[in-house]
Amino acid sequence: MKQEFKIISDFIEKNTRVLDVGCGDGTLMEYLKTNKKIDIRGIEISKKNSQKCVSKGLIVIEGDAEKDLTQFPDSSFDFVILSQTLQAFLNPEIVIQELLRVGKKAIVTVPNFGFWKVRLHLLIKGTMPITKNLPDEWYNTPNLHMCTIKDFYNFCHDRGIKLDKALALHNEKISSINEMNLNIKNLSAELGIFLIER
Repeated sequence: MKQEFKIISDFIEKNTRVLDVGCGDGTLMEYLKTNKKIDIRGIEISKKNSQKCVSKGLIVIEGDAEKDLTQFPDSSFDFVILSQTLQAFLNPEIVIQELLRVGKKAIVTVPNFGFWKVRLHLLIKGTMPITKNLPDEWYNTPNLHMCTIKDFYNFCHDRGIKLDKALALHNEKISSINEMNLNIKNLSAELGIFLIER
């Protein structure tokens, strides 16, 4: 199980209602359902991944979160998860608003484009970097909006979105992000994990 998923699981209390947005093949959903005994549903744009989820006995809607989140009533979930998907949306700001409308809290993870190896690769080679968290070439990447840990932290701060928890992940090591160490974490972490609420 990926360290990122373990952290997400730790954020979620037992016996809660959870929506996994962009749930992929359902790996995280399956883990949460088995280990936390929660009522979990997913929304996934890929037909193939949706079918994989259903074959695992998971409840998944095949749909585009950018359009289909509007169908869910206010506060219909305790937690809404968006794992490494924010940067693939046309309008991330509207998606965040919808997450915080549909869920009482949202867990958002972002691959950090500010990570030092990404910066160095771009500086030295002059090409878009390929890493574990950013595995695609520039021409076939689903990423539309490159985002850093600092970008997302400031985005929340500027909009009055409450950051309950902000964690940096690098080589399976977890550390807290705060205003004092923001620049260091932005340079040294591969992934940012945020628990946010209105």
